[in-house]
Amino acid sequence: MRIAVTRGISPAIGHCQLTHLEREPIDDEVARAQHGTYERVLRDLGCQVEHLAEEPDLPDSVFVEDIAVVLDEVAIITRPGAESRRGERSSIRRALEPHRRLEHIRAPGILDGGDVLVVQKDIYVGLSTRSDDEAVRQLKLLVADLGYTVTGVEVRGCLHLKSAVTAVSEDTLLINPDWIDATYLPGHAFIQVDPAEPSAANVVRVGDTVLFAADFPRTGERISAAGFRTLPVDASELAKAEGALTCCSLIFEAPDRNA
Repeated sequence: MRIAVTRGISPAIGHCQLTHLEREPIDDEVARAQHGTYERVLRDLGCQVEHLAEEPDLPDSVFVEDIAVVLDEVAIITRPGAESRRGERSSIRRALEPHRRLEHIRAPGILDGGDVLVVQKDIYVGLSTRSDDEAVRQLKLLVADLGYTVTGVEVRGCLHLKSAVTAVSEDTLLINPDWIDATYLPGHAFIQVDPAEPSAANVVRVGDTVLFAADFPRTGERISAAGFRTLPVDASELAKAEGALTCCSLIFEAPDRNA
């Protein structure tokens, strides 16, 4: 069984953290409708959606991905780069405790889950304004006995690593080469985003379906042309908060209770 942890949109989302975008009004009603559709799509694709209550005092809390990195063997609670987001950790910790052993990134390291791309046994960590070398060092120690390779990679011009690259399969990545150098990611095939859609590299893979942002149809066509099943999802309001599709869920396989 596949689980997707999500959270309702905070009524304070208009006060979210912004790094690369100018602030503009967010229509709360439209944002909630789009988020509801996102959750419905996940259910339709076979996910058990575990919806957490909204956090009125935590503007960015809908973006649950940043608060944990969930591997098959362990879930790592992050220490977000924005101090205002660290209060989100307690509820995510409670949500993940039934499913995984928990570990934590400790001060002074900072890590956002949006900077962590896991492709099979390779873990890539974006070195950004939200994640640093100390967190990479800690992450290496936490997974040292689990067979993972952890590599820090430089990103430029975007908030997180997964703004620049995400996986559409176990061996194919969707990339904006202006925001990350592909040589950091050896051994993979690449699909480049359409040049007119620089923010299109963030997609969610659920089974054999790739969810892409509906605002980026040209990139969606490129993914489809490469032989992947695609599904557009409208997330235009949350994009105003520098959010993207992966940001809004933590998706992982339920533990095998018989193992």
